[in-house]
Amino acid sequence: MRETTGEIQPFLTPSNLSSLLERPALNHRQPFSRELLKIDSAQTTGQICAFIRREVRRFRRKGLVVGLSGGIDSSTVAALAVRALGRERVFGLHMPERDSSPDTVRLSRLVAEHLGIASAHEEISPLLEAAGCYRRRDEAIRQVIPEYGPGWKSKLALPSVTDGESFRIFSIVAQDPTGLETALPLPLEVNLAIVAATNFKQRTRKMLEYFHADRLNYAVGGTPNRLECELGFFVKQGDGAADLKPIAHLYKTQVYDLAKHLGVPAEIAERPPTTDTYSLSQTQEEFYFSLPYGTMDLVLYGQHHEYSPAEIAPSAGLTAEQVARVFLDLEAKRRVAAYLRAAPAILDEPGEPPRSTGV
Repeated sequence: MRETTGEIQPFLTPSNLSSLLERPALNHRQPFSRELLKIDSAQTTGQICAFIRREVRRFRRKGLVVGLSGGIDSSTVAALAVRALGRERVFGLHMPERDSSPDTVRLSRLVAEHLGIASAHEEISPLLEAAGCYRRRDEAIRQVIPEYGPGWKSKLALPSVTDGESFRIFSIVAQDPTGLETALPLPLEVNLAIVAATNFKQRTRKMLEYFHADRLNYAVGGTPNRLECELGFFVKQGDGAADLKPIAHLYKTQVYDLAKHLGVPAEIAERPPTTDTYSLSQTQEEFYFSLPYGTMDLVLYGQHHEYSPAEIAPSAGLTAEQVARVFLDLEAKRRVAAYLRAAPAILDEPGEPPRSTGV
């Protein structure tokens, strides 16, 4: 359920690709394989639960609010919170809007019922209408597809990062009321306008999470995993805002493993990740990561631990050149994420030590 600034995609040149491909393998490490991503789920659960209890106490709060999307991340965070604090101190929120999948509320309620936690339904479409979310988005789309209007559906899409193209741009995929689809490349300013409008959705949900947290004297639990936090797949002051982020250190593959250990309902624990932001169905791979999450996890882990593209390629099912392209794409996404994660800048008095506003 997340968005981005729309500012990604490096220019892939022969020189920066060749430098990655020529990186030598290091001999002092374990051979690269999918097994490197395995975790001890019981031990990890214990560590995260201790973290949740410690941080909630530190903030002098009584419990945790979790926005429930019916997806793997929010369901896992809610299950961890129940393990850490008890079901009576966890509060869930269902926050659909008119573009949400019909499964969103059904699965989010399934999680709340399975965990036995109190929850509230907040339909956010009226707030989004008042803010002009849908109007601003549709006006931007009409710059490319003039006939776009009532009864149409749409989503954004991005070519695979492993393709041979040197530069990738977003496209708008629109479906008219008869079911006919049109896909057209987006000028940057139109892409940014669409993303800016849809970002209202994540910021509205976070506003409601903090309303309920304030009235209950609870903290707000963030749900992004490591891929999303590190690579900027979140909205600043939207789903990127939280008091604590229990799974931000876990790769997506590890979140799925943890969900199964925690007994998250199978329908959710086996469901592919989606954005649930646009009216047309869309996977996170299609919109932002451009690779299946399991493959992206492997390449990201390999990059973190300084494995070469040639070492990573066999386990990832890619060529060394494709892995090198993913490396460059990861660096471009990190540049975007640096702004998204940055605290507000303030001007310090001369001679005074640097400080943070904390907000």
